[in-house]
Amino acid sequence: MLDLLSTKTAFLIIRECFYGTSRFEDFVERIGASAPSVSRALKQLEAAEIVMRVPYQEPGKRVQDEYRLTEAGQDLFPALLSLVHWGDKHLQGGSGPLTFFDADSGRPLRVDIATETADPPARPENIELRLNTHLRRRSSTASRPRRK
Repeated sequence: MLDLLSTKTAFLIIRECFYGTSRFEDFVERIGASAPSVSRALKQLEAAEIVMRVPYQEPGKRVQDEYRLTEAGQDLFPALLSLVHWGDKHLQGGSGPLTFFDADSGRPLRVDIATETADPPARPENIELRLNTHLRRRSSTASRPRRK
């Protein structure tokens, strides 16, 4: 994931997708990045199946592509929201410029780590990591570049 979001442009494109941005020229304008930088990031995100191209056509114009989050891209929302909440708390004095709300209830959204039941949110000091032995282990060289 860190490789995927290693550029500011890629990270901001994902953020903008959650805000509803879908067209190339709008990404360039809203992110403030160069067109080649946005193009590279979109290609990287598309190759990772975080975004997908969807053709659209305005009346009297040629067919163009817009970019939409895939299911995998949508699954990044809790991670993004966690980073927003962290920034609001630690960099914005507790209140950031935006608050995310549930559209149906009108209540603010938050991200918690919880068990699969309706228990209270887990605290970091109460979390333990366990190896999933049923999963096949990847080779350590498969995910890292080799050193020369």
